[in-house]
Amino acid sequence: MPQCEMCGAEKGSLTTTKVEGAELELCENCKGFGTEVRTESTSSTSTKYSTSSSSSSSSSSSSSSSSSSSGGSTRRRRDMFDDMEEVATDYDQRIRQARENKGLSQEDLAGELNEKASLIRKLERGDMLPSDAVQKKLERKLGISLTEGDSDDDTEWSSGSSTTTTLGDVVKRKD
Repeated sequence: MPQCEMCGAEKGSLTTTKVEGAELELCENCKGFGTEVRTESTSSTSTKYSTSSSSSSSSSSSSSSSSSSSGGSTRRRRDMFDDMEEVATDYDQRIRQARENKGLSQEDLAGELNEKASLIRKLERGDMLPSDAVQKKLERKLGISLTEGDSDDDTEWSSGSSTTTTLGDVVKRKD
């Protein structure tokens, strides 16, 4: 008999529920702590990930709407992750380019931000993500945005066509 992943109770039927960004199999008592995830069982090769969204929003927000038992769908509840801004995938290049455009060395930038030069080196190599405080300092000092969706490169996302974007259209290979 399956167990609830939150309370451990053995129940006959569990519901897939998103709780703070994680999808869990929960019992009736625990499913109120999150948002019910709609499961699609139209084919035998169903996957966990949705490919039906071509917007720049996260795929989890478009694939996890709940459906009622009568077949009609209702809009899923918003959670704290819907409002979070994601750090851009090319944040390291943005930081390095902006620093070089201002004529600053890594040590000079670190001094002006009251941070260590090793932190700037790690950020520019892409070894670590900036904390929220460091991200704000960098954005203010360098006059850039490190969040996803604020770059000029996003014109490829809003092509205006109704075709479905596939993973191959989005991924950039590092050959």
